[in-house]
Amino acid sequence: MRRFLPHPLLALFLLSAWLLLMESISPGAVVLGGVLAVGGSWTLASLASPRARLRRLTVLPGLLGDVLVEVMRSNYAVARIIVHPADGGVRRSGFIYIPLDMRAPYGLAALACILTATPGTVWVDYDSAEGTMLLHVLDLVDEAEWVHIVKERWERRLMEIFE
Repeated sequence: MRRFLPHPLLALFLLSAWLLLMESISPGAVVLGGVLAVGGSWTLASLASPRARLRRLTVLPGLLGDVLVEVMRSNYAVARIIVHPADGGVRRSGFIYIPLDMRAPYGLAALACILTATPGTVWVDYDSAEGTMLLHVLDLVDEAEWVHIVKERWERRLMEIFE
């Protein structure tokens, strides 16, 4: 049954929604709704992503703590830039290429979420062939510091969790 209809509850929901929208339970509406429901079930099955394999969840509290501290620190730094734009001299935003050792898709997605949630930083691009990430930083003072933050604080721990 799973081979013919991989997601039966979704198919039932789609068929029910179709019949409600058509306001009819005529044979034609039921057949067309059934075809759409089976097609939707197959489409969802083809889009299914691989299962995540979590290794060491004991690392997660430390990672979340570091992320929280960095988000708060970055919030303060970005607020200071907005409130006092001329304070402290010239601001320079820029892009940094960071080589990543991690290849796990869920780990890379988590790293992208962490970096994008950190104010003043945005994950711009990832080159899977070279394993490099392009990061934009609003107030780029020291490139080496950002490479260290990403690789040692976050990537290393995410690799322990996902690889």
